[in-house]
Amino acid sequence: MARKTVGVLSLQGGVEEHIAMAQECGWNSVRVKVAGDLKGLNALILPGGESTTMNLLSRQRGLLNALKSAIKKGMPVFGTCAGAILLAKKVGKRKGLIGEMDLAVERNAHGRQAESFETDLEIKGVGKFHCIFIRAPVIREVGKNVEVLAGFGGKPALVRQGRMLAAAFHPELGEDRRLHKFFLGKVAQGF
Repeated sequence: MARKTVGVLSLQGGVEEHIAMAQECGWNSVRVKVAGDLKGLNALILPGGESTTMNLLSRQRGLLNALKSAIKKGMPVFGTCAGAILLAKKVGKRKGLIGEMDLAVERNAHGRQAESFETDLEIKGVGKFHCIFIRAPVIREVGKNVEVLAGFGGKPALVRQGRMLAAAFHPELGEDRRLHKFFLGKVAQGF
């Protein structure tokens, strides 16, 4: 059986960590820098980093519309931190960038870099998981078709909508591969 391929948006952020995690889960992983890099992918990861920079670079490279189109057509996608911001329908008072996930998020809502923290959360379908929050967004609202898989401080921290998964934290910065396995094994496969 041929290995499947996951693309990692490679404009800025935690690219190498996601690539390593995907490979450890038995998937091929490639960097996505231009629209043509989306061809032949079975899934996509939008990493943590700086969402404003990712927005600017993806627009400059003509990649933003290609990302929107691929996700709208059903490409399984996992957005972590900044990646979750890119997926959200609403960011603060503005319309989201990709906007395919029925979420309202607030950027950097957990504070500045110095206020970053780690905690263990119980994740539905995964179990107890160590989560790293760095200048993390807060998911303020979710639509009726969005399933909350974990929460922190009374707000969703990990959500799923069909074949889309969004985390307010950075699973790629730890050593636990279970959340990547969950995405690549269940979410991307559609069950």
